Amino acid sequence: MLAFVLCLPLASILLFRFYDSQLVRETENELIAQGAFVRAGIIELLKSNDFSPESFETRVPGKLLPKSDDPYLLVLPKLDLAQETVLPRRDDARPVSLPVNQRLSDVFNSVMPIIFEAQKTTLAGFRLLDANGTVLAGRGEAGMSLAHVREVAVAMEGRYESVVRSRKSNTPTPPIYSISRGATIRIFVAMPIIWEDRLVGISYMSRTPSHFLREMYAQKEKLALAVLFVMAITIAIAVLFVRFIKGPIDALNLRTLQISRGDRDAFHPLSKHGTREIANLSKGLLSMSQKLQDRAEYIKNFASHVSHELKSPLTSIHGAAELLKDNDMSNEERERFLNNIIADTGRLTKLLERLRDLARADIAEPDGRCVVFHQIMQTGSDWPDVKLTIDGDQEATAVINPENMNIILSNLFQNSANHGATEVDIEVKAQDASCLIKFHDNGSGISEHNADKVFELFFTTRREEGGTGMGLGIIRSILAAHNGEIRHIPTSQGACFELRIPLS
Repeated sequence: MLAFVLCLPLASILLFRFYDSQLVRETENELIAQGAFVRAGIIELLKSNDFSPESFETRVPGKLLPKSDDPYLLVLPKLDLAQETVLPRRDDARPVSLPVNQRLSDVFNSVMPIIFEAQKTTLAGFRLLDANGTVLAGRGEAGMSLAHVREVAVAMEGRYESVVRSRKSNTPTPPIYSISRGATIRIFVAMPIIWEDRLVGISYMSRTPSHFLREMYAQKEKLALAVLFVMAITIAIAVLFVRFIKGPIDALNLRTLQISRGDRDAFHPLSKHGTREIANLSKGLLSMSQKLQDRAEYIKNFASHVSHELKSPLTSIHGAAELLKDNDMSNEERERFLNNIIADTGRLTKLLERLRDLARADIAEPDGRCVVFHQIMQTGSDWPDVKLTIDGDQEATAVINPENMNIILSNLFQNSANHGATEVDIEVKAQDASCLIKFHDNGSGISEHNADKVFELFFTTRREEGGTGMGLGIIRSILAAHNGEIRHIPTSQGACFELRIPLS
């Protein structure tokens, strides 16, 4: 890519011909200047030889003449090799059918010695034509007509015209440092000689522009410095690219391979991030990998716990079913084993329902809005045996829908009731863009030994009473999906939890 960028300057010169077009315009501009001097000199000679504007029949349209309050008629170069069509070689002159003004021819020829002398420096070809396109003065084609030539025909209407024509020489192509013959094109300029509103004649000029390679060669020292400068900048870009882009990307690629092989030590940030975008990419990728790794371990542990929880009642059911095959079993024993099967089946059903609730909690969408105070009042009414006291901000609105908020509160009330609570105190307040909910009951509470385990899935102190140990896990999963959290607060009486949910 950098090599391609390095070639852009040369490509722009060759494809878009910027430098060639500039050389062509400089040549055209020089011919315009020479034609202007010739025009001024011929008009002065015409005045000194008793000519007047009325001596010439061809009138020039007023729109092509200078305005009365502006004596200047600016002629600008217009050729552009990127857009201009290179015409074929100029056609040869043709015989004339109209008589030639001898007096005008004498005036034109009187200027030619000066033009020929200047031609040794300017290298421009000159022909002076009358208003009918007949060559009156020049090194060749005198007395012949060029009225059929495109640029001459335009000049006969009083308008300036310039064209680019192909140049083919019978001599071998000279070296690139040739002064006048280094290009394969030639510039032709036809400038009308206008005296007041009359067309006196046409100054028809041509010259081969300098070749761009010659100009490059002439500036070879500066060109070499420019090449060195561009190469130095390119090398600097390459070094920066390797340092700030390629290096960090290679390191990040290696880090992903290490993570894919299960290397837990690969989760630390890169030592060199390079650009801010790569730093953000690295941070996001490592965070995603960490979450996927944690999720994989969570699923692994979850599957282990589920299989253990399901195995106990299934083993009990299987054993009871085998014992029921014994025909010598009394009715009381048979009744007892059937009740055990029904109880274990009910436990399995409840466990599966809680697993379904946990799965829903894990994929809960953080949508909807809920006025927390009102939702607590509504859910608390479902537990008439528990005295509810609620205080705080009655207008605090959290980013959670009422259904999920009801699941959270129901599990908390259920836990309190299961542990003998008769009173629940709840405080709601808005703090630091979060809604804080403090839930405190007067039940049997949580022992210091079990405080670190209450959020573990399937941990319960009421397994014999049908507890599944998934209530707090469901609450934590729902809150995590809503960018919230729950934590246990040690207290001397009962159990206390603090919930944090983002405010709307």
